[in-house]
Amino acid sequence: MNSDRAIPTLDDVAKAAGVSTATVSRCLNSPKLVVKATRLRVLDAVEKLGYTPNFGARVMAAKRTFTIGAIIPTMENSIFARGLQAFQEELHERGYTLLVSSSAYRSDVEEEQIKALVARGADGLLLIGHDRDPAIYTYLERQNVPVLVAWAFSKNQIQPSIGFDNRASMCTLAGEVFKKGHRRIGVISGITKGNDRAAERVQGIKDACATFDLDPSDLNIIEISYGIENGKTAFDALVKDQPHPTAIMCGNDVLAVGALLRAQEVGFRVPEDISITGFDDIELAQIVSPCLTTMHVPHREMGKRAAIELTAIVEKKSTGKSVELQSSLKLRESLGFVRGFAAGTAPKD
Repeated sequence: MNSDRAIPTLDDVAKAAGVSTATVSRCLNSPKLVVKATRLRVLDAVEKLGYTPNFGARVMAAKRTFTIGAIIPTMENSIFARGLQAFQEELHERGYTLLVSSSAYRSDVEEEQIKALVARGADGLLLIGHDRDPAIYTYLERQNVPVLVAWAFSKNQIQPSIGFDNRASMCTLAGEVFKKGHRRIGVISGITKGNDRAAERVQGIKDACATFDLDPSDLNIIEISYGIENGKTAFDALVKDQPHPTAIMCGNDVLAVGALLRAQEVGFRVPEDISITGFDDIELAQIVSPCLTTMHVPHREMGKRAAIELTAIVEKKSTGKSVELQSSLKLRESLGFVRGFAAGTAPKD
């Protein structure tokens, strides 16, 4: 290896491509602003010369690191994968790098990770849900690091959010369950403390109870950490008493799949003997048999729009605006009518 070989510079790329250094810089930092023919010529020169941009110089010039941090609650299942993929793709198009951490649904771990990402120069942070110690938001404000919330939407929060109404979405799903005659309802929820998405989904079921003149206190609710095995455990707890629920509503598809698998293992027919619903509409919901009735969350749209808005805030092009996206009901085979129930008649016990 020849250690005396000169390292290619921005000037070298500009000369090879027959353009100015400013054009090379725009092509590398804001490729959408450069016409395709010029961009391809510059990128060809970059590849042939083996040019690598000077990150330190770019940071000093722009006073930004072009790094965005995201802290998600878990990497153990695909709940956040689709949205985060779209988030990263859009950031890449805009010249940003994504750093991802997982808090394991622990507020103390999330706080450590927030401070670590700030220390590493993150220009902005994507956080999941609004529910956290207000001191965290105060800290980020003092550090001049903007934050955007996803997977939740609230008009009453100071922090901008790109998300959907978890409460209204679950209320819609619960309404469909009640319309099919179900009155003995079991609920398998994620841990609601520190998780506003889980808490809002439980409240959505209670809202539907009120609409159908049912007593929310009759709901049999189990809170448990997300996981297929935990869904199985919660299912066992819900059906041990008689009469067992005719429908079990789960806080997400992962818990629902666990409940569904356990139901089949112990001899329940779904939905003939018991109906099961999920939430999120991840791929797993359509792979199991019967397929899960669930609420579809616009993960990819949410991720893309979050990247657009957060980078706009970082670049002072936006002061931070919230956008409510719409979830949609996916009626599939895992939800059926109560045995002997016909639409418009009273359900049988």
